[in-house]
Amino acid sequence: MAAPMSKLNLLSFSGNIRILHMTWFAFFITFVVWFSHAPLIVAIQETFQLTDQEVKTLLILNVALTIPARIIIGMMVDSFGPRRIYSFLLFVSGFLCLAFAFATTYEQLAVTRFLLGFVGAGFVIGIRMVSEWFPAKQVGLAEGVYGGWGNFGSAAAAMSLPTLALVFGGDDGWRYAIASTGILALIYSGVYFYSVTDTPKGATYFKPKRVGGMEVTSVSDFMLYLLMNIPMYVAIAVLAWKLGPSNVSLLSAAVTNLVYLSLVVVYLVQSIGIFQVNRQVFHEQAPELERYHFKQVAVLDVAYMVTFGTEVAVVSMLPLFFLKTFELSLVAAGLLASGFAFMNFIARPAGGLISDRFGRKRSLALLLCGMAGGFVVMSQINGTWPVYLALLVIITAGVFEQAGNGAVFAIVPLIKRRITGQIAGMAGAYGNVGAVSLLTVLSFVSPQVFFLVIAASAIVALVAVLLFLEEPQGQMAEVLPDGTVQLIEVT
Repeated sequence: MAAPMSKLNLLSFSGNIRILHMTWFAFFITFVVWFSHAPLIVAIQETFQLTDQEVKTLLILNVALTIPARIIIGMMVDSFGPRRIYSFLLFVSGFLCLAFAFATTYEQLAVTRFLLGFVGAGFVIGIRMVSEWFPAKQVGLAEGVYGGWGNFGSAAAAMSLPTLALVFGGDDGWRYAIASTGILALIYSGVYFYSVTDTPKGATYFKPKRVGGMEVTSVSDFMLYLLMNIPMYVAIAVLAWKLGPSNVSLLSAAVTNLVYLSLVVVYLVQSIGIFQVNRQVFHEQAPELERYHFKQVAVLDVAYMVTFGTEVAVVSMLPLFFLKTFELSLVAAGLLASGFAFMNFIARPAGGLISDRFGRKRSLALLLCGMAGGFVVMSQINGTWPVYLALLVIITAGVFEQAGNGAVFAIVPLIKRRITGQIAGMAGAYGNVGAVSLLTVLSFVSPQVFFLVIAASAIVALVAVLLFLEEPQGQMAEVLPDGTVQLIEVT
């Protein structure tokens, strides 16, 4: 573990700060690639003469693979290290992005956009990398900078790619703009591989003892783990339903039913794998030093489902909300709505910093409380409000929500070091579960009711935090290959 510093000098480019900068920029690129199609979707629609339903299908496909991808990538990171896996993800995503940019049929667009959902798992990788390089007293802020600055890649894509398409010019300008992001990913995959290491010199990279599922240390934790996997499969089933004959009709009824059946089979197979990893808990008690409480993971899953799920859902609907509520132009509505996402740049690191300074559990609870109150007020917004006041309320609620993201991942690395990637992967997947759930709710209710649902969800998460989350204290233990126990500070 790197030696503690009194503060993070983010203007530096040496030591663990260099690793932080290299890693948040890798995450930034994954988000640029992941959302490269969004600001150019009108040009894509015109080129391929797509219907509105086909466009919506592309947007759904973009997130469909991300839930299982974050679980898989989390396992790979713990087993092979973030340096290799981030480089691998960027390399593969670069080629997929080029394939999307130069697709000639709608089917090619759909398949490559579906596969590009895998790049959304990049976030998980850096969580483990940053936790290896920063002490507990700084890890919240460092993870917040990583998440907040990297997440800005979606906004950067929205602001830069339309202009870049114009610079390239012609009917294929959008293709070259999107392709440029793929080339950037390919180049940076090599830069990252040769510029970072998984741990500081002399430190040990702890790997899971068994592969195939997250290690747990009691029978009750095993049962809770199986239960917490179910919502992720339900979310994927909802996406299949959206693509099925009841909605956009990309999938036939037979294929949709086959997806449902496949999800049941995969869940059963995964459960068997989890049992094989953890069968020892049924006949022997885990050593005291090895134990951790899986309820910590479950509570963080729920909290991130609410915070990040809200972020994705609100960013998706805000432009139209401003457009219809205040009868603004499309440009003005989009500009005002961007303020919500832009605050991520500051709010997420602030959430991590608050968590470092004032306690993990207390900070997350207060931020969820503020988020609930903010969205209750948002539910009262209507066309009689001054636009500036509505924007102020929306940004304030967004700051609490985004800081909550930072507070969640200020705790994730402090539970069990050798499975940090898997814990981050599961929490990250739950963020997507939240997005799918809330966007589904939005399709049935008014924006005002939607905001109240978010407030109620935040209260549920708050109760879970207050009742079940334990403040990380003291040290967590990891065992070296030679049997030596290493203690890692978490306070």
